[in-house]
Amino acid sequence: MSKVTPFLMFNDQLEAAIAFYTETFPDSKITTMARTGEDGPVMSAEFVVGGQAFMGYNGGPYFEFSQGFSLYVNCEDQAEVDEYWNKLLDAGAAPLQCGWITDPFGVTWQIVPKRFMELINDANPKKVQAVMDAMMTMVKLEVAPLEEAYNQAE
Repeated sequence: MSKVTPFLMFNDQLEAAIAFYTETFPDSKITTMARTGEDGPVMSAEFVVGGQAFMGYNGGPYFEFSQGFSLYVNCEDQAEVDEYWNKLLDAGAAPLQCGWITDPFGVTWQIVPKRFMELINDANPKKVQAVMDAMMTMVKLEVAPLEEAYNQAE
């Protein structure tokens, strides 16, 4: 385990969340899982999602996730954006704006194509602003309109 590991506090959905996350993202696995009693519900777990280690706990209704914390998914291309976006939607996630989507467990994800980051790191501030303006109109990020905004800016 690394020195710093994100710790996710669920109400009572830890087991379902881990199952969804490890099925959805490659390089994922359950490392440990502790149940209350032999056949009781999962109380805590260590798991890996997309290569990132996490700890989780079923802490009851006292804690809620906030959009102040999100999980960033760096996607190679539009097909990968679409794949993860659709898997989250199919699971009951709520789309927000600008590539953000909140899964049915309350965790917010940013599904971002690598190309977006390349475009906004351009040295031309007008091109960067055009890309940002285009992104602000989107729910799911779409590479083609982002590139179009970039190419039309001076």
